[in-house]
Amino acid sequence: MTDRPTGAAGTARSGPGDRPIQPGGHAATAPATVRYALVPVPGLSLEAVARRSRLHPELVRRFVALGLVDAERDAAGRLVFDRGAPAVLARVQRLRSGLCLNYASIGLVLDLLDRISLLETALRGRGTRSDTPPWT
Repeated sequence: MTDRPTGAAGTARSGPGDRPIQPGGHAATAPATVRYALVPVPGLSLEAVARRSRLHPELVRRFVALGLVDAERDAAGRLVFDRGAPAVLARVQRLRSGLCLNYASIGLVLDLLDRISLLETALRGRGTRSDTPPWT
């Protein structure tokens, strides 16, 4: 028994995200519906994020509750962060200290900055360029 998924009619797959192999040895023309990450990317624990961002873990939990930083829960119920979480927390802290904003308004500012970044990316993709430097 194998831990790989099977394709239509029980044909085995040749690898992660590949098309099923037909009896003649050729790949099927239908696109694969099951995909696996080649290498699992481990997330950062709450303690690791707090240590890297030099914040108290309870403050990091509060940021998660306010929606300022994204986190998921693992099978044991612990918070797991992606690798960019310390940078997001540093950005929150810069906005808090530089603009003297409360955390609710920081969420709004972060949303607006993300929208501006998306618009600037779209402008660069179309070949037009904004003469002003990016906000962040």
